[in-house]
Amino acid sequence: MVDQDGYRSNVAMVISNGRGQVFWAKRMGQRAWQFPQGGIDEGESVEQALYRELYEEVGLESGDVKVIQQTKRWLRYNIPEKMQRKHSKPRCIGQKQRWFFLQLVGDQNKIKFDATGHPEFDAWEWVSYWHPINQVVSFKQNVYRQALSEFAQTNIRFQKRRKRR
Repeated sequence: MVDQDGYRSNVAMVISNGRGQVFWAKRMGQRAWQFPQGGIDEGESVEQALYRELYEEVGLESGDVKVIQQTKRWLRYNIPEKMQRKHSKPRCIGQKQRWFFLQLVGDQNKIKFDATGHPEFDAWEWVSYWHPINQVVSFKQNVYRQALSEFAQTNIRFQKRRKRR
């Protein structure tokens, strides 16, 4: 779904282990790492897309995570012109994303990349909360900074609660 401004509707997710680390995945056959994300299908709600993409990309189901927070507004990034599909109609110039901060409540051993037969990732690891900002491809860095900044206070409170237990 591409809007009138040329942005494809998308969900993105930051999955936390509750210890200040987040799930970081390597794109299949590449050296590029990113958070899971994916498009919203026609007629699909943002929440439906979140859980579909969560399952398709990392093999987790809705019961394996708890939604802690979502961004207050859509966050956008532009795709570099040389990477845009020139002949697609309507032309997509970037993504508008609704970001979700999730807590993994299920077993991390359930994480798998072949849930649908079309894996997008081939490796993953837990990394420090701010690590992804400078490691993701440059054209996504600002949107990562915006999302992680919006979730930062929640992440801190979340960690403090876990330490008290």
